[in-house]
Amino acid sequence: MAKDIFQKENMQLNKTLFWDTNPDELDYEKHARFIIERVLTRGKLSDWFEALRYYGWERIKTESLQIRYLDDLTLSFCSVIFEIPKTQFRCYILKQSNPLPWNY
Repeated sequence: MAKDIFQKENMQLNKTLFWDTNPDELDYEKHARFIIERVLTRGKLSDWFEALRYYGWERIKTESLQIRYLDDLTLSFCSVIFEIPKTQFRCYILKQSNPLPWNY
């Protein structure tokens, strides 16, 4: 097994996704939203397929709707693949309620 990949409960993800936490302490059910957010925002395509295999389409869709922050590119990706308008994502609603003074 490669050193930069960790495996737990039959799910292999890139260790660099969890640089600020101990990946061995992650509970895949309890921390599902955190893991899915990291895979969506910073993961490689192989991480995406691994998360999709483990959690399934509906679970990723449900959790991504509740994530507090997604960058614009990731939000657009999720909106397109799940066929859900951006306005239904929590991160979009929070962004609209706290606009920046200048958007360069």
